[in-house]
Amino acid sequence: MRFCSLFWFCLLVCQAPAATYQPSRLTPPALAREYRGAWVATVANIDWPSSNSISVARQKTELLAILDRAAELKLNMVVFQVRPGCDALYASRIEPWSEYLTGAMGKAPEPFYDPLSYVVREAHARGLELHAWFNPYRARHPSAKQPVSATHISKTHPELVRTYGRHLWLDPGEKAVQAHSLKVVLDVVKRYDVDGVHFDDYFYPYKERDAAGKEIPFPDERSWEKYGKQTKLSRDDWRRHNVDEFIERVYRSVKAEKPWVKFGISPFGIWRPNNPAQIRGLDAYTELYANSRKWINEGWMDYLVPQLYWGIEQQAQSFPVLLDWWTGQNPMKRHVLSGVDSTKVGRTWKPAEIINQIQITRKDPGAAGHVHWNMKSLMRNADFRAALLQDAYPQPAVPPAATWLDRKPPAKPQLKLTGAGPGLKASWKAGDAEKVRFWVLQARRDGQWRTEILDGERTSLALPSHAPEAVALTALDRSGNSSPAAVLEHR
Repeated sequence: MRFCSLFWFCLLVCQAPAATYQPSRLTPPALAREYRGAWVATVANIDWPSSNSISVARQKTELLAILDRAAELKLNMVVFQVRPGCDALYASRIEPWSEYLTGAMGKAPEPFYDPLSYVVREAHARGLELHAWFNPYRARHPSAKQPVSATHISKTHPELVRTYGRHLWLDPGEKAVQAHSLKVVLDVVKRYDVDGVHFDDYFYPYKERDAAGKEIPFPDERSWEKYGKQTKLSRDDWRRHNVDEFIERVYRSVKAEKPWVKFGISPFGIWRPNNPAQIRGLDAYTELYANSRKWINEGWMDYLVPQLYWGIEQQAQSFPVLLDWWTGQNPMKRHVLSGVDSTKVGRTWKPAEIINQIQITRKDPGAAGHVHWNMKSLMRNADFRAALLQDAYPQPAVPPAATWLDRKPPAKPQLKLTGAGPGLKASWKAGDAEKVRFWVLQARRDGQWRTEILDGERTSLALPSHAPEAVALTALDRSGNSSPAAVLEHR
């Protein structure tokens, strides 16, 4: 089978009489639970596609290679950028096709396909969650070179767009901006079977400077006059309130549409300098008006991935110190993941730095996994991949359950094995009407268990082996809850 792990083929032995399997009380190993993710950036063609001039066939080939690599490494989460700058890497009726896909803003792929539909389907087929990554306020990135299309928001609603340095930016203080970006997010949530909605660290923009090096103020005088002054807040507090209001609104709106779709944010890794005391660096609270500690305190997200892109021994931005601080800011017990900068491996770091960061994350009782920046670093560096497989990912894992969304586990599935030897086949069906996101199939041979994550749409699998000692099947729902295992043992 195309997506079967190679371990099935390692179980091949000489043909023998048909095996008989009976229900068993045998307990398979507990599922490893952690997020193992990677960001796939489309802005400036960072991760995919490699160029905005390649064919659709090559786009698909590259995308499958990314997903195959993620599955090979036993990741379980891909964060795929679908909206780099008020454009779309999917078939949108709201915003134009991205030039990063086809070379011209507003131009659809030829022959036509929908990359988001394609990547969702292919990710699920490999046991991977697919999270749609949006930039909520960026309207145009400096890497964009082609003319803006007539359907871009800078043309259809120029009153909402500000020129800031080399960027175009939606003004977060405009009520219509919040409505527009929320409409874009919900359009994807409604029409695609995504597992999550994801924002990164761009809210109000990072500060731009003029030719003389002087900081350029963000040009939101119009919205400040229209909305801000009447609030009696300071301008800085008003800007933070604008972002707070939008984050809460997105979270509640996504849950109203599809409660199981997770909302995650990846803020700059330092909330404020001196938090904790040894930390120095950019103040995202005052520079980006991003009060990310408030968002997780209020439970306006399902997972937080602070970008902890510094080394373990880097005193002023210490990875373990920052991780420990972030996991301590979580009264609602949401999932906190570490964002790790794998692009530095092979340049300034050895693979051991990231391996050790993963192990530190696993030892933190408040942490729920990690996400690699970026996917390209996992595609190019063979030594790094080998180290990850040997030292970090010897076995698959599934994401932790989001129990605040749903605590009810699926019913035990119904499992049967038929055939013999290389013709052995497992088939199954769900134990109740709840949709299964993934199946976890575990097989024991010579006392050793091996695990495979399968798409929830699957109902059977050929097992090209002779009489594994036992086979177990567990259902995972869309919130990550696991059913009791159905276990059949060779008699």
